[in-house]
Amino acid sequence: MTSLSKTYYVSSKRGNDSNDGLNCETAFASLFAINHSSLKPGDRVLLERGSVFYGQYLHITDSGSKEAPIVIGVYGDGEPPRIEACGQGIWYQDYGNPLDAPTHVYHGYVSSAVLLYDAEYIIVEDLEITNEASEIIGEQYSLGDKMNRTGVAVVAKDKGVRHGITLRNLLIHDVHGNVYDKHMNNGGIYMTALRPKCEETTGVARYQDVTVEGCFVYQVSRWGIAVGYTYAHEKFQGAELDEETFLKYGHENMKICDNYVKAAGGDGITAMYALRPLVEHNMADSIACEMNDRIYCNPGDKAGKVAAGIWPWKCKDALFRYNEVADTRLNQDGMAYDADSGDGTIYEYNYSRQNEGGCVMFCLQEAIHNTFRKNESFDDLGGTISPSENPDALIEENVFYVRKGVPFVRKNMDGGKYELVNNKIFELDE
Repeated sequence: MTSLSKTYYVSSKRGNDSNDGLNCETAFASLFAINHSSLKPGDRVLLERGSVFYGQYLHITDSGSKEAPIVIGVYGDGEPPRIEACGQGIWYQDYGNPLDAPTHVYHGYVSSAVLLYDAEYIIVEDLEITNEASEIIGEQYSLGDKMNRTGVAVVAKDKGVRHGITLRNLLIHDVHGNVYDKHMNNGGIYMTALRPKCEETTGVARYQDVTVEGCFVYQVSRWGIAVGYTYAHEKFQGAELDEETFLKYGHENMKICDNYVKAAGGDGITAMYALRPLVEHNMADSIACEMNDRIYCNPGDKAGKVAAGIWPWKCKDALFRYNEVADTRLNQDGMAYDADSGDGTIYEYNYSRQNEGGCVMFCLQEAIHNTFRKNESFDDLGGTISPSENPDALIEENVFYVRKGVPFVRKNMDGGKYELVNNKIFELDE
């Protein structure tokens, strides 16, 4: 923290927006006072424990520095301060071009309780965040064009590489987003890169040094934690992914660690378009709970009733280790782990239990050079592995406990090539 930096205090219990906010006795009352402030490197914004910021949101466009990040945190004793956005905090998201499938929505209004827009070197920690929609008149939960909503949204767009984003120890729940929109900033935590107004001047929008750790995300729709979808997806065509492409258009030094995602409507935890991301010590529990005909019932021309537990999309040399996935609900995917259209994904020392779509999938022709080793699968259902037309998966030194009557290869999810080396397969009684 620099000598010129400030600490702003915000208390819904004892503050007043006519105060200067610079100490506990003269705290601001609302987050609007922070939204209207200009934050500098080293500044801190501290919300008082026990405060509830109803119908409010925190939208930050300022940046810290590597030596002096901006910190959004807490002070005092008691329960975490809670931001209840209630569908407020609306902004417009536009990737600037269609996404990798015509059914994916790529522009529209989004409500975010916390939004970091073109910010960098910023830490957000220790907050409780909700974004419900129960009081939005006329809106039905499964409405096809329902507002996208996020607990925390992070956006890179017009300032080139965004560095040093840390989301830590956040409690995010009851985010009523759109169950159909996979790649809008929609769900618990979602980070994206949008096409700059002038890429030649500002550079490619992407991320370096992203950390999401220690967060508990539950009852959110659609995604639990998703980091990295990009407007530059066309640069990542084909199976072989060149490291130079990531250094120009992708994300670097991404860490997603020690998080717990429970009852997400769609996917659990996903790293996207990242070079050597590290995803470890996470738990995904009872996710994909809205990928069913009861809730996913008004998609219109949108497709995508698919979701899995913890997986990468278009990453190179992604490392997934010491994670656990349990009770993923059956859908067109529904497995714990999914090496999806990535080059060199490694899953090791992970555990899966009673996932209705199985343990692991190697998804289609662009899932190459992937290794699944030293993992344990216990009573995964539907079919333990899904080698779905991938060319070369290596499955070695795993332990599979397979219920009697459950096929080792999931029906209609085969056709790929894989090598089994030194695995142990034990049959469980029904």
